[in-house]
Amino acid sequence: MISRRQFLEAALAAAVITKTAGLGPLGRAAAQQRLTQRELLAFDPLGTVTLLHVTDIHAQLIPLHFREPEVNLGVGEVKGLPPHLTGVALRERFGISSGSAEAHALTSDDFSALAKAYGRMGGIDRIATVVEAVRAERGTDRVLLLDGGDTWQGSWTSLQTKGQDMIDIMSLLRVDAMVGHWEFTYGIERVKQAVQRLPFAFLAQNVRDAEWQEAVFPARQMFERGGVKIAVIGQAFPYTPVANPRWMVEQWEFGIRDEEMQKQVDAARAEGAELVVVLSHNGFDVDRKMAGRVRGVDVILTGHTHDAIPDAVKVGNTLLIASGSHGKFVSRLDIAIAGGKLSDYRYRLIPIFSDAIAPQPTVSAAVAAARAPWAADLARELGHTQSLLYRRGNFNGTFDDLICDAMLAERDAEIALSPGFRWGGSLLPGQPITFEALTNATAMTYPTCYRTTMSGTQLKEIMEDVADNLFHPDPYYQQGGDMVRVGGMGYTIDVSKPIGQRISDMVLLKTGAPIDPARRYAVSGWASVAPEPQGPPIWQVVEQHLARVKTVNIAPNTAVKVKGT
Repeated sequence: MISRRQFLEAALAAAVITKTAGLGPLGRAAAQQRLTQRELLAFDPLGTVTLLHVTDIHAQLIPLHFREPEVNLGVGEVKGLPPHLTGVALRERFGISSGSAEAHALTSDDFSALAKAYGRMGGIDRIATVVEAVRAERGTDRVLLLDGGDTWQGSWTSLQTKGQDMIDIMSLLRVDAMVGHWEFTYGIERVKQAVQRLPFAFLAQNVRDAEWQEAVFPARQMFERGGVKIAVIGQAFPYTPVANPRWMVEQWEFGIRDEEMQKQVDAARAEGAELVVVLSHNGFDVDRKMAGRVRGVDVILTGHTHDAIPDAVKVGNTLLIASGSHGKFVSRLDIAIAGGKLSDYRYRLIPIFSDAIAPQPTVSAAVAAARAPWAADLARELGHTQSLLYRRGNFNGTFDDLICDAMLAERDAEIALSPGFRWGGSLLPGQPITFEALTNATAMTYPTCYRTTMSGTQLKEIMEDVADNLFHPDPYYQQGGDMVRVGGMGYTIDVSKPIGQRISDMVLLKTGAPIDPARRYAVSGWASVAPEPQGPPIWQVVEQHLARVKTVNIAPNTAVKVKGT
């Protein structure tokens, strides 16, 4: 509906002097001079309602580097559709210039070079500036700020405060409503305590008490903005008891609950809602399917899978908005209502370049105060990296390779398994590996690094199960996340095959021998969903490893062969 001409013009001067090998001094200077807050926030307003959306911040209070995936495969009907486009394919689809600020924000292309040119992204105080600017332009009574969840988890300070640091600072932004996923890993009692004290709504139509089947949280809330009645319906992550430890939420039941969602939409319309918004943590492909099954939804603000898509995706009459992760973006959606229904819209995925957007002073001070008790520990240098460390990608991430190397060495294992989490920042070549950088990739409430034995058959079953969660052709059977990372073992995966037939050619890298189904292997892993695994926390294992090796240089991982794409 709206071109990104203003944004692209702002970055064009830098883009035309960018070389494939990376930006030279002239390119860096142009990039820094051309990116301004005014241009990043430029928008031609429409209608009387503005929705602002952030999601999957993962407790990142300050700016960071975060590399988008190089590989993000889609299967079945969504193959080749956003968000399953990366690099050149994504740029061609959305008309993005190579080397531009938007290319850096949305792709992994020339990441290290462009990161040095454009700097870090995100920062809650910069997000606050954007929110404040939009409210000043539109009027507070026309703006609704919605948080898609995965907000209270993902940093050392958040782990230590059980999410309170994020709750306090998001409250300063005057969020109107949020939903949850990783929030639930603090346990039922902590979540209930926190939600009772929130100055904004915590919504989830799809969470029930296991004994009485009563709603645990309000399903929806009605707001009025710009003279328009807006119903916001919450959708928590439906697979929380599967993807995370069931014992943490054993009194609650989750699920997609399409039929219940339809009832909520119908009830909202009956109450006079002119705009129905689903604030969702389903994941993009699940929300795409839901949009085709539930009638009467105008907008789905989607989260969980960390997708950043520069345009709205339309399914029937429903707009899907994907706002990225780690505070890198704020989505702005302006809506016009005529005759009691959505008649027009304009959309902008606003990139939060922290060098260009001024920090909001009050929020900046609150961030500093929240971090102060742990500042010295966060700044501790554990080692250095000579290579780019990143996490995102369907099969490999060099930060996860580092974690696997640490488990192999420090836990005396033949094979290491690291979960395919999508949260955790990136480090550029030459940067120190601080305790903060490590815990941004590992800080969670079940961090135990276990050591056990598994047969070759068990390893195959685990790999097949995780692959099905990611590549099942029906999105309702996908749970998000990426493929389990593996150290010490190589394999071939055919994403086009059904479960039980995707994984083959498993080999022990140390010897080159095929994995023997009957043999038991020493295996180390972390983030087990079992109630009482034994071992040290994963950050302790990696810190111990870095104390020995000092400097890491992670080579490209070629141990995973991919077919069927």
